[in-house]
Amino acid sequence: MSREPNYEFQEWWNKQREKNHDFFTNDSNNANKGFLTVEIRSLNPDLTTEKDRSRSARQLSWICLLRFQQLANSLAWITNSFLLLLRTANRRISAADSPCDSSASRLYRIIKFFLVLVVLLLCVELVAYFKGWHFSPPSAASAEAAVELFYALWLEIRADYLAPPLQSLANVCIVLFLIQSMDRVLLMLGCLWIKIRRIKPTASMEYPMGRVETGNVDDYPMVLVQIPMCNEKEVYQQSIAAVCIMDWPKERMLVQVLDDSDELDAQNLIQAEVQKWHQKGVHILYRHRLIRSGYKAGNLKSAMSCDYIKNYEFVAIFDADFQPAPDFLKKTIPHFRGNDDLALVQARWAFVNKDENLLTRLQNINLSFHFEVEQQVNGVFINFFGFNGTAGVWRINALEDCGGWLERTTVEDMDIAVRAHLCGWKFVYLNDVKCYCELPESYEAYKKQQYRWHSGPMQLFRLCFLDILHSKVNKAKKANLIFLFFLLRKLILPFYSFTLFCIILPLTIFLPEAELPAWVVCYVPGIMSVLNILPAPRSFPFIVPYLLFENTMSVTKFNAMISGLFRLGNSYEWIVTKKLGRSSEADLVAFENESDSSVTETTSFLRSSSDSGLEELSKLEVTSRRSVKTKRNRLYRMELTLAFILLSAAGRSLLSAQGELTVGHYRCHLESELQVTLTQHLLTNNSNFGVTGSGLKQFSIGHSLYGCQNANCEATCHWLKYKVCTKQKGIFEED
Repeated sequence: MSREPNYEFQEWWNKQREKNHDFFTNDSNNANKGFLTVEIRSLNPDLTTEKDRSRSARQLSWICLLRFQQLANSLAWITNSFLLLLRTANRRISAADSPCDSSASRLYRIIKFFLVLVVLLLCVELVAYFKGWHFSPPSAASAEAAVELFYALWLEIRADYLAPPLQSLANVCIVLFLIQSMDRVLLMLGCLWIKIRRIKPTASMEYPMGRVETGNVDDYPMVLVQIPMCNEKEVYQQSIAAVCIMDWPKERMLVQVLDDSDELDAQNLIQAEVQKWHQKGVHILYRHRLIRSGYKAGNLKSAMSCDYIKNYEFVAIFDADFQPAPDFLKKTIPHFRGNDDLALVQARWAFVNKDENLLTRLQNINLSFHFEVEQQVNGVFINFFGFNGTAGVWRINALEDCGGWLERTTVEDMDIAVRAHLCGWKFVYLNDVKCYCELPESYEAYKKQQYRWHSGPMQLFRLCFLDILHSKVNKAKKANLIFLFFLLRKLILPFYSFTLFCIILPLTIFLPEAELPAWVVCYVPGIMSVLNILPAPRSFPFIVPYLLFENTMSVTKFNAMISGLFRLGNSYEWIVTKKLGRSSEADLVAFENESDSSVTETTSFLRSSSDSGLEELSKLEVTSRRSVKTKRNRLYRMELTLAFILLSAAGRSLLSAQGELTVGHYRCHLESELQVTLTQHLLTNNSNFGVTGSGLKQFSIGHSLYGCQNANCEATCHWLKYKVCTKQKGIFEED
């Protein structure tokens, strides 16, 4: 019995031979004749030298077990990651969406119900898509299964009962959207006209720049500077220092630090800062109210009730995070000379942290448009705009003439501006005079600020509507206040931005019978966004995040508008916007060092007597800084729910992109089939159908039943009438 060939040895030997070809060779000219070349050939030349190794059952089982283990590990990792994501999201979700908890929770419940409804509709559309009903919708008469009958009834309900009111609401929002867009365009044209003609307010006189000599101070009026603050330990030093180093005669200026802080540490720190500047020769006072009623309006009202206020002619107001330039008063006060009917001179805001993060960049877009366009155009053409609450100088007689500060709203600055305008006073806006301040860097602080800014105007509109109608100003000013200032820019803007883009747009995707034109969804919002970014041209790369950001903030603005208009929840609550103190500290330190050189030796004793107290306060400040915890990003449930609604609508739009027959399309499809059937009947039968015959009557019944009023259906009617008439006259010719 012959031995079987060893294929494995042959395979190994051939591989070694290929590797050492230069060593093993059978060339006759090889220099080394002593080596023997061996070549082993297979007994069966038909078999391939490359033979696959067969695997045993045990090896296959181990391979399967490894594959299952890898799959199980992958599933476990995905599950753990998903659970970790849910736990993190649940831990970071903010329960309080706004200062107005009750109204926010009410709106959140509505949006959550809307999300559940959208998800159910998406499930129904998915079932219909996999059943093929998107391409051939079923009818209630031919439905066999209960699901098919339900979908057929749903198609009829959404076409006959849901789509018409939705389309009407969409048309109303489109009209409001176009009106507001035209207002933006007119404002931009007005700003362009101001830039081209170089129009700006001019003062009748100018103060010389530089330090004021003590002997020549008669031309400088008495100015009161007020700094209202509340628990703002991060920014109090910068604001007080910036005001105290302003270039104005010390004996002609008084600084009031109006502290409403309820934290003892903050009170001690602010009082120590006031004492430090008082020792340097600055006329500065510290006022603290035990009862914090009326918030900022109550604080300013209490400060204006002092007896020494009658000695002052003007009052400048700066919030705690504002740092005016040293020449601020020299650039604003001269505009009052020769203008006895001028009540307010407003300066522009500038931001020291506008490039800190994406949120501050997007805020800078909105506020740049507000100051560069809205305030400037209104100030030049109608001499009226809303007071910004800070960085402005008021004539004290104008404040007293319009009733002073009132505590009836959370926008006391807008309230006093409207009342002063109704009393006939004029305003001036200086776009080239900037006052640096800080933008809120957290979304939570920004939401609270926007809530107050959008609920307060509705409170004020409800309270002063009759006063506007009964005022002595002309009808043009009344119309501007009611329709432009309040209704269009404070009420209509948040209403249509939330209703149109957050409610109607997703619903039109689930109800395709109601349509939104592409220019409403894409083109006009894009053009308006470009116009908004023009005052801040460096922000053009952020145009897409700006669109999404405005869509997200429309929820908060709409909620605030409704709460202020109908007095829902705690809409009158004032929450101070937290700041981080990111101001121009280097400039303030330089000015402070410069002022230190001019301090007399007589104040050294007073300064040394308070060293121990300042050391204790500095220890408290260091302790408060150490106790600050690192903040993490938070999720906001209302915005998150809205995002899921838009994602569900996007998933539904993918089904529409694959092809879908709406009820309108399906009706036209049935009409075309009826057209073909009736034509064949006319061609095959010799019965005389007149224009009022049963065939045309049958089609008329079907036409009225489906209710299609489009051009194709009307053309079908005329086509059938032509065919019937030509058939009756015997002049029918085949197409």
